Amino acid sequence: MASNRRDGYDAIIIGGGPAGATAAAVLAQQGRHVLVLEKEQGPRYQIGESLMPFCYFPLERIGVIEQMKTSRFPKKYSVQFVRQSGEISQPFYFFQHLKHEASTTWQVLRSEFDQMLLSNARAKGAEVREGMPVMEIVWDRDTVRGVRAREPDGHLREFHAPVTIDASGRNALAQLRSGWRQWDPALNKVSLWTYYKGAQRDPGLDEGATTVAYLPKKGWFWYIALPDDVVSVGIVANQDYLYMDTRDPAEIFAREVEKNAWIKQHLAPGKPCDRFRVTQEFSYRSKFCAANGLVLAGDAFAFLDPVFSSGVFLALKSGVLAADAVDEALKKGDVSASSFAAYGATFCQGLEAMRKLVYAFYDQEFSIRELITKHPALRGDLTDCLIGNLFRDFTPLFKAVGEFAKVPEPLPYGTPLTADAAGRAPARHHSA
Repeated sequence: MASNRRDGYDAIIIGGGPAGATAAAVLAQQGRHVLVLEKEQGPRYQIGESLMPFCYFPLERIGVIEQMKTSRFPKKYSVQFVRQSGEISQPFYFFQHLKHEASTTWQVLRSEFDQMLLSNARAKGAEVREGMPVMEIVWDRDTVRGVRAREPDGHLREFHAPVTIDASGRNALAQLRSGWRQWDPALNKVSLWTYYKGAQRDPGLDEGATTVAYLPKKGWFWYIALPDDVVSVGIVANQDYLYMDTRDPAEIFAREVEKNAWIKQHLAPGKPCDRFRVTQEFSYRSKFCAANGLVLAGDAFAFLDPVFSSGVFLALKSGVLAADAVDEALKKGDVSASSFAAYGATFCQGLEAMRKLVYAFYDQEFSIRELITKHPALRGDLTDCLIGNLFRDFTPLFKAVGEFAKVPEPLPYGTPLTADAAGRAPARHHSA
């Protein structure tokens, strides 16, 4: 039986991943009474282990930079690209471009990193309940009033607040139950990955680099150094290419290792130490960023192909942006959808910059080396994209990219669900 008690929260956050935990910490720091409902009991496994340098700034905002500096996570100074022959590009060393300690970032174990962020939100004053999945978003006509969650004993309990932030990850509670998900037309890849112990690491500054190693037809390997002499290694490619002669992950992986000399050499001294995992890397965005009393953040708002390791950064950044927008809306006493228009526009601006670069990466005619050779003055703009400095004007860069590849038009999604945009009011309840 659901309770109808009013709990006095300023905001409810669905999900305790990077977006939710960051939003919770920011709001708690601003004196807001925040409830975080996380379906799992941590620590939990998650892929997405490579941080961009600009992760530093949201992590600094929520007060965990010193914990990161003293963590056991390998330091990441660069990203490098490797041809099938094994030839390595000149690494993009972040410190050559960014004169700030943010130029040193990390390769993280997400189980430990995510738990650090959630514990930080709790320490900042947020009420965090783990093992408590949200089953429904509660609507009162066209306005969200809270959520209905399942307690560990199986009972349903209703929580209310002026604003709910949906940071439920790729499960995307509001987006999927409301029919708001819009697929990105060209970015429909498959990921297959595992972990090796004892594999080769490059010396010196390059030990913690993120390596993108090319495969035929614009597929690619990632190679990421983790603690305990483990590397994360995986493939992203089109489904028809990956499954061209078998669907067995081990067979596919072994076949593709033979196609990149650098990957083959680096894995040779190591041994697999985990099972294979497979997921669809379909990129998407919600048609709406917000409704009355509701804001979407992180993967619950949008997911983008992981080739440039932007996922955690976009989650952290959206957590900060959403929390600031919610705090401002609460101050004004107006949590209508239109109050979050600037939030949606700002986040989509950065998302579109990265999306254009991702599209170029997969274009058969595009080469980073050729772009920089022809337009050396744009190396800085390109590096800004690679480090996460996305919220600025990249017109010159993508004009030049357009000489080599088709640059996509912005997706017309991510605006608030106003009466004009909706056409009709959403259903009163959306079940999980």
